[in-house]
Amino acid sequence: MPHPIVATFLESTGVPLAIVCAIIALCFAFYLIQSIIAAPAGNEKMKEIAAAIEEGAKAYLNRQIASISRIAVVIFFVVGFARDWPTAIGFLLGAVCSLAAGFIGMRIAVMANVRTAQGATVSRHKAMQAAFNGGAVTGLLVVGLALLVIAVFYVLMGWISSDRQISSLVGVALGASLISVFARLGGGIYTKAADVGADLVGKIESNLDEDDPRNPATIADNVGDNVGDCAGMAADVFETYAVSLIGAILVAALALKGIHAAIVYPFVLGAISILASIAGVYYVNISQTRPGTALMAGVGVSSLISAVLFYPATVMLFPNAIPMGNRMVTSGDLYLSSLIGLVMTGVVVVITNYYTSTAYAPVRKIAKASETGHATNIIAGLALGQHATALPVLFIGAAIWGSFHFAGLYGVAVAVMAMLSMAGIIISLDAFGPITDNAGGIAVMSGLPKEVRVITDDLDAVGNTMKAVTKGYAVASAGLAALVLFGSYAAELSDHLFRTWHALPANVHADAAAIADKMHEIEASLTFSLSDPHVIIGLFIGGLLPFMFAAFSMDAVGKAAGAVVNEVRRQLKAKPGILRGEDKPDYGVCVDIVTKAALREMILPALLPVLVVVLVACLPGLGKVVLGGVLVGTIVTGLFVAISMTSSGGAWDNAKKYIEEGNHGGKGSPSHQAAVTGDTVGDPYKDTSGPAINPMIKVVNIVAILIIPIFF
Repeated sequence: MPHPIVATFLESTGVPLAIVCAIIALCFAFYLIQSIIAAPAGNEKMKEIAAAIEEGAKAYLNRQIASISRIAVVIFFVVGFARDWPTAIGFLLGAVCSLAAGFIGMRIAVMANVRTAQGATVSRHKAMQAAFNGGAVTGLLVVGLALLVIAVFYVLMGWISSDRQISSLVGVALGASLISVFARLGGGIYTKAADVGADLVGKIESNLDEDDPRNPATIADNVGDNVGDCAGMAADVFETYAVSLIGAILVAALALKGIHAAIVYPFVLGAISILASIAGVYYVNISQTRPGTALMAGVGVSSLISAVLFYPATVMLFPNAIPMGNRMVTSGDLYLSSLIGLVMTGVVVVITNYYTSTAYAPVRKIAKASETGHATNIIAGLALGQHATALPVLFIGAAIWGSFHFAGLYGVAVAVMAMLSMAGIIISLDAFGPITDNAGGIAVMSGLPKEVRVITDDLDAVGNTMKAVTKGYAVASAGLAALVLFGSYAAELSDHLFRTWHALPANVHADAAAIADKMHEIEASLTFSLSDPHVIIGLFIGGLLPFMFAAFSMDAVGKAAGAVVNEVRRQLKAKPGILRGEDKPDYGVCVDIVTKAALREMILPALLPVLVVVLVACLPGLGKVVLGGVLVGTIVTGLFVAISMTSSGGAWDNAKKYIEEGNHGGKGSPSHQAAVTGDTVGDPYKDTSGPAINPMIKVVNIVAILIIPIFF
């Protein structure tokens, strides 16, 4: 057992330690940026293409930021006047940092993609190193920024308004989550409308290769990789990390009142895993194994280091058992809860890798089904997505059961935070995908030798799997985090109702018996029993929400993709010399089409979860119990829809790449055409609707917590 002075020291310095580790992450990220900038960027043609991609991405993100900012300002004033200004300031901070995370992700990607293409002219390892380090910059910046902002805001609010120190963090979570939905939706609509349009006309109708410069939509497609997969994912993971940390703090404050170590513990877990992620990044850089193996091993190294360091930190913070309900929870119980989170990270990575990698049977079954036509490819992909929900959901259930068994709802929150603390290394894998995809496009458009494209294609296939893996990770963690937020909603609602009752003049001096009776009455009214029809109504409404959200976003991609298809056909018909290489396509028209479509179509689905929660809360006859059902219904169906969509989409994409490697007839064969159709169907599944459900689930829960003092 550690000396009490040691325990007190870590409890008092845990948050400052988190700030220091967050700064270390930012410093290491800047070191990686310098190493990327110092790497050769290829010939003038490569630089010209990379500049065009960067220009398109910056133009879109600037317009997106302008559109979102107007909405954010309105919400800022609504939160400030309806609730309180510390929460409104938190909202603004979360929104700004989420936007910054997305913009940083895009900027780093466009620097790394051309250097990855140039690295492929030297060796596979050089290309992998450039792509991975570009992703690592995004991962470490996002995690470091999230931990730094929340820790600093928590400390500052403790000085300014200690009674709002915890509750105002909900504003940070809302700002991060709402902006993440916009970023995911807008970027997803942009990238997949361009991708689908480019593939349908380019590959199927004109028999052009991926990223062929004769395709008028190819620049828009490559821009989309940056605004969707890089900027969107960076904002997504920023909010997931932030919400998980804030959720753990809320549970600690509500369920373990007076135990400051319980609030500090999530900060310490995040700080330790930053150091572990840096070690994992270093390992991948020195590894000489195949790219997929090296990337997975990097995650393993980071997880192992975290698992080792979590133990002494837990024992030092909790030298004695702490009371939780009718039981005592030891440091061993909390450590086991954190291990469950780390194990879940590995489990999700392995399961998603199995269902989406070309090395395993599920993807190869889709490729085989492509031999008999487009319909059988689609059927096989849909079936795979539904199969892919089983194992993750069973393991999520097991993780909830195990962590709750060890330390109640706080144990679940610790498991989620331990899982999300690995985001630094996990996002490094995710950003690897679009960087290698862009590198392949630059290689083709700049006329580099075919052996260079072989290397970039191989890395792109690994990147597709990594993107699917990280989306599975984000969705699984969202399911766990949303459960923690639902528990926070129930606890916060109970606490608010009691404080409101106790503040009445007639109840200020109520005796212990009256207080106990009132608390029992409140608890009985918030059991959310399935025998209560109000709860069932809420479950139906909440269960509907992910489907409506996905439908709006899929419609948006379909309409924008149709416009791109028509424009590409128009250009190829008006200028037949484009296909012969005699005329140059007008890339800017397709870029403009998808930019306007993304900005226009992202608004309604992004605001849908906010509107539903507010309507349920304020309509007569619905209210707080129905809203509780809405939260659970959204979590359950959202989890299944998101896992199914992201798994199907990733598998369809890699089935196409497996055929392009020469299997089942290879490029240009009927099997390949069927696989391209499957890939285009899967594009909005895996890069628009599916991943955007993740922040949508949390927006629903956070808004519900936020409006408690306003409506109830």
